[in-house]
Amino acid sequence: MNIKYGMILAAGLGKRMQPLTLKTPKPLLEINNFTLLERSINLLVNYGVQEISINVHYLPDQIRSFINKKKFQVKITISNEEDLLLDTGGGVLKGTQNFDDKPFFVVNPDTVWSKHYLEELKNLEAIYFKDNKPTLLLVNKKLSIDPSFKGDFNLKNEKISKDDENQFIFTGIQITNRSVLIGEKSEVFSMNKVWNKLIKDKNLQGLESNQKFYHLNTFNMYKKIQNLNIID
Repeated sequence: MNIKYGMILAAGLGKRMQPLTLKTPKPLLEINNFTLLERSINLLVNYGVQEISINVHYLPDQIRSFINKKKFQVKITISNEEDLLLDTGGGVLKGTQNFDDKPFFVVNPDTVWSKHYLEELKNLEAIYFKDNKPTLLLVNKKLSIDPSFKGDFNLKNEKISKDDENQFIFTGIQITNRSVLIGEKSEVFSMNKVWNKLIKDKNLQGLESNQKFYHLNTFNMYKKIQNLNIID
């Protein structure tokens, strides 16, 4: 059973990408003629997702206009955070209100997503449904083109931990459900807060990605990736 819902986090300010993001929201930056947002949407659509929520805050009208022009073959709703940026956890909680208790993907468009990830999404889903526990796609930091990443987690037997030294990076895609979010009392909160609790209770699962990891976190990294001529 394919997961039918997805959330894309498109509300960030993209300050480290300036000057590119002074007049353009980060999700609309292009790699190989595809915007980061379009890559995220296409990944979910090609996997079989039928409904996508996208949160907006910075230059939201540009994102709305882009979505309207593209006429994607999927139901897309906008979760408005123009008045208050809710951070990753708060943004997901607000943006998935219509998903009820169904599991969903959460996608960070900062990663250069492509069709090469489709098989890994299938495996990620299989792990999730074994125990119905949140599951993250991780990658060994050796596969990142950015050597500055120190690592977010460790992974062993599909269980995620955090230690003094961590070998794995969060790729930016996960499967979760609202039950792990609704207990949070703050309106603004990070997914890291949720993950830390899940790790403490040994309830956070993971899958190792085998893809080369391209992640846009700075202006210099954007220029580097642009010059690599990535094959989609």
